[in-house]
Amino acid sequence: MRHGKKHNHLGRTTSHRKAMLSNMATSLILHKRITTTLAKAKALRVYVEPILTKSKSDTTHSRRTAFSYLQDKDAVSILFRDIAEKIANRPGGYTRIIKMENRLGDNAEMALIELVDYNTVYGGDNAQTAKKTTRRRGGSAKAKAPVAQDTAAAPVAEVIEAPVVDEAPVAEAPAAEEAPAADNEENAEKGE
Repeated sequence: MRHGKKHNHLGRTTSHRKAMLSNMATSLILHKRITTTLAKAKALRVYVEPILTKSKSDTTHSRRTAFSYLQDKDAVSILFRDIAEKIANRPGGYTRIIKMENRLGDNAEMALIELVDYNTVYGGDNAQTAKKTTRRRGGSAKAKAPVAQDTAAAPVAEVIEAPVVDEAPVAEAPAAEEAPAADNEENAEKGE
């Protein structure tokens, strides 16, 4: 019986499954996103998120624990140097799974798994909202009323103080009219 055994075996032996998840976790850390089947992506998320949580505390013990899962020195150094800084304020949920079209060969459900903080499309909004502080609502109705009156009076003062600009007379226009009149006089004298 398999009571309480919740993880997906993925049709592999235990050693093969652990090696495959270790390899996929290393690839995810190095490349920040990978494409795989949906079942493997869900299994990888359960495997890699505790490792990412370990990377928040940079101690020798946590580095050795991460290395025991990943078996790659480069991945561990990138994990503790770069990724740990980006996920320091995030309380979990370090990965995102996006479903894709089924694979053409065997119609398997495909998915893209990525690190949330390295996505440029969604990352900008999250960084701005994380800096906001939480505030309580209510009790500020008295403070809002005088502000509205001040803003209504301000544009009226600006309109009154605006300077009036007078237009200067154009001096070139009469000179242009005199030139054709002189030509007409010369033509009239020659014709007489």
